[in-house]
Amino acid sequence: MANIKQQKKRVLQDDKRRNKNRMFKGSIKKAVKMVEANVESGDKEAAEQSLSLVYKKLDKALAKGLFHKNNIARKKSRLSKLVNSL
Repeated sequence: MANIKQQKKRVLQDDKRRNKNRMFKGSIKKAVKMVEANVESGDKEAAEQSLSLVYKKLDKALAKGLFHKNNIARKKSRLSKLVNSL
């Protein structure tokens, strides 16, 4: 642990940001699984609604800098292809 006051504050801030980012990434994973589950059950309308929610979350993650833009594009492409297969 740091002795300098600023570094102690920095450690706390980094921990807070890391936890926030982990929660956000977890919510993205849950939303993606929801899309996949809707596709598996054959419910196209629910799959499209959950797909739009995933798009919103992925765009927000891109704006925050959590993922690379190509990673986001790949995830969107795969999910849209999955939903369009219904």
